[in-house]
Amino acid sequence: MIRSLLLLPLLAAAPVLSAPKASPREAGAPTSASAPLTLDEVLRASARAAPQIIEALARERAAEGRALTAAGAFDTVFEVDGRSRALGYYDGSIVSARATRPLEGNGGYLYGGYRVSRGDFPIYEDEYYTNRLGELKVGALYSLLRDRLVDERRTRRTLAAGDIDIARFEREAVAIGVQRRAVDAYQNWVANGLRLRAYRDLLDLSENRRGALTRQVQLGARPEILLAENDQNLVRRRALVVRAEGDFQAAANALSLYYRDEAGNRVLVGTERLPADASALAGVAAAAQAQFAQTRPDLQVLLARIDQSAARLALAQNDLRPRFDLRGEAGKDVGDEGLGGRSRTPLEGIVGFRFSLPLQNRAAKGRIAEARAEIDALEARSRFLRDQIATEVEGINIGVGAAERLAGIAEQERQLAERLAAAERRRFELGSSDFFLVNQREETATDARVRLVDAQARIAAARAELAAATADRTALGLTR
Repeated sequence: MIRSLLLLPLLAAAPVLSAPKASPREAGAPTSASAPLTLDEVLRASARAAPQIIEALARERAAEGRALTAAGAFDTVFEVDGRSRALGYYDGSIVSARATRPLEGNGGYLYGGYRVSRGDFPIYEDEYYTNRLGELKVGALYSLLRDRLVDERRTRRTLAAGDIDIARFEREAVAIGVQRRAVDAYQNWVANGLRLRAYRDLLDLSENRRGALTRQVQLGARPEILLAENDQNLVRRRALVVRAEGDFQAAANALSLYYRDEAGNRVLVGTERLPADASALAGVAAAAQAQFAQTRPDLQVLLARIDQSAARLALAQNDLRPRFDLRGEAGKDVGDEGLGGRSRTPLEGIVGFRFSLPLQNRAAKGRIAEARAEIDALEARSRFLRDQIATEVEGINIGVGAAERLAGIAEQERQLAERLAAAERRRFELGSSDFFLVNQREETATDARVRLVDAQARIAAARAELAAATADRTALGLTR
């Protein structure tokens, strides 16, 4: 009767061990569906198909588009203008074409044009007359003071180039964060799988022992209560397996956020691809490198923003300068003499200048004060970030060392616990030990095994954190 009651929980718990239904594609990994899943495979899939990285790449392309828009201020512009009097005393018609090319190293521009006219024009439009084949004209405007070194067009281009750098650094920061979480998800999946394997091994010991105990009870060599006690342990260990299976399935679901197939679909990985041992918990090969702070994308973003503020400051200071532009132009009418007379035929050369002085320019002064304050704030933030990075990396190194020492102790504890459990099982088989003690030894050995897995997982997590803190792109699989 007691045996029947104890077997009821076993029958009720058995269906829980069946494979769960999942919406992501199961076991259809980008490579082999049976080979152990490696961290490198997960990192490659994450770097290729993670939606956050793809989104960051799109933002970088958007910044490149804005830079192309800013570069459009230096495009050559061609325009044609024509007019003709349809009614009235005068019948003059004129067509003119002009091409203008801004200078990329100065605020001025080059231009060239052609115009041709026919008919009569009033005296106040005398400049419209040309020879029969028209007039060719070239000229240039060159800034000597304001807009000579910097102007609004070049500043917009500089700011757009800075936006590309910022978008690239932000994309790298996103990629580092994604890969860091992918490492954590993989290590958590492996750790939960190894815990599940340990609890299943513990359950197998009880299940294998039950057959031998049943025969011994039937032969009268053991009391029947011993079989009931084994069934009780069997139920408790089965509960551990069920709980571990739930944790493993949750870890596999979290891993599918980063492990994807070629089409970018999530892949749910089962126990068939679990690594054979705990070597998969070694983690990434990260180490603090010299000048690691300079490779941090968040620091690079701050430096790029400082450069942008410096460009805005230079533009505001440029607006305080007086304007002094020098202009030169050459023109030549070609063809037979037109109605304007022979005065159009000789080669013309014209030089001129333009000067202006801002007497009050509070807007530029306000922009100068704003840009300087922004630079001071960004520099203070960058100093703090450098100190924060150094402190963070030093703390992680301390954590890695402590985790490695704890893992060494956990390994010694596991070895000793497994030796004691094996020896106690032999003593129990020879009748020199009691059932309670052998179960206690087995569970202690399993607990030590699980604690070793936890310690190894902490080492892997600390190494992944160190790789992210030092922006180690090679360790995080971002250099392919």
